[in-house]
Amino acid sequence: MPQPPTPTDAELDILKCFWRDGPLSATEVRTRIADGLGWTSSTTRTVLERMCAKGLLARREAHGIAVYSAVQPKVAVIGGMMRRISAMLEIDGPLPASAFSGSALLNADDIEALTEALSADASDAEGA
Repeated sequence: MPQPPTPTDAELDILKCFWRDGPLSATEVRTRIADGLGWTSSTTRTVLERMCAKGLLARREAHGIAVYSAVQPKVAVIGGMMRRISAMLEIDGPLPASAFSGSALLNADDIEALTEALSADASDAEGA
């Protein structure tokens, strides 16, 4: 299974908005996150378009307004980040998804899906 693209820290903050709220316009994204970063409207649109090019977001027109939505599910992105951390730290086996049980972003179903995905990755690696 292909790994999802790696988001930057700012892109991850933006993805969290989409995962929580669903499809958003550039103005709605800027209202939620970019103002805190000091971004202009054009910077926000540029980042959103780059995220589309990376395969993190999709763009469509609705009533003459560009509306963006997350392409990558949060479990896939977070799982990919956890795999990279495990590899970087040379950890034998997956990081436990249960470590994120206090997360405001991940619910119990997300943690279960993340545990299954990481366990499957570990099984695939052992069989290789």
